Amino acid sequence: MRRRVVLLLVAGATAITIAADSAAQNRAPDFSGVWAHPFLTGFEPPASGPGPVLNRSRRPDGVANFQQLVGDYTNPILKPHAAEIVKRHGDQSIAGVGYPTPSNQCRPQGVPYIFWDFTMQLLPAQDHITMVYRQGNETRRIRMNQPHPKVVPPSWYGDSVGRYEGDTLVIDTVGMKVDRYAMLDMYGTPFSEKLHVIERYRLVDYEEASDEIDRNFKENTNPMGNGAEFDKNYRGKMLQLHFTVEDEETFTTPWTATITYWPNLLDWPEQICAENIREYYNNKNSDTPIADKPDF
Repeated sequence: MRRRVVLLLVAGATAITIAADSAAQNRAPDFSGVWAHPFLTGFEPPASGPGPVLNRSRRPDGVANFQQLVGDYTNPILKPHAAEIVKRHGDQSIAGVGYPTPSNQCRPQGVPYIFWDFTMQLLPAQDHITMVYRQGNETRRIRMNQPHPKVVPPSWYGDSVGRYEGDTLVIDTVGMKVDRYAMLDMYGTPFSEKLHVIERYRLVDYEEASDEIDRNFKENTNPMGNGAEFDKNYRGKMLQLHFTVEDEETFTTPWTATITYWPNLLDWPEQICAENIREYYNNKNSDTPIADKPDF
């Protein structure tokens, strides 16, 4: 009899948990639609505190000069070896020599590098969320309400698990693959296998996001087009990503940045990097990944 009571209690608790998870899913915020953030190089620095590496090269109006990527190797978040790598990339850029990045080599871009991309969609399902970006087949899959495995095999996008905290989608990513093109941003900032990224997505009113928007326009180039365009007079809901980066091998401290997305005015673009691999500026082909045999 006692065993039966215990089993009934366990079954009841399980049912309550499943019902709670289902109710939380039903209350999940509606992130549907195509979201645009057409800015180069993308990251919005915080108002204060440790933030991302920014461009030392500036246009006459003070905005970062995307035509010359010179990362600020004096940023105190960087450990000495990381600062040296950022400086080396900047020296190449100053010398007029383009250097390889995941995006110009048609390679999976990982996080947080992929956040530069101009458009993004979140596609929810019962137990996972799929995130799709403009740049070809850049796709992430986030397992919901699950832990990371005890052993995480390194992969292009790492192992991402998600959960809702009220109106906020929280995504936790570890296990990012480190290779010769591995970098966190377009300035060549490196990372190690200890990289840990926390993303927080929520819908905010324009007024709440206005400070981040102002900092973004002052920092990043806005080319528009390229499959992404927004109404600068729009004052409705925005999708805001606030993310935190930790990597004790690379950084002296965790740092934060934001990405503020607007509703996109254009149809979803299809841009496949591997269909146009010629680097006209370097007179060679990109180092596009090639499979020696089918994987099916």
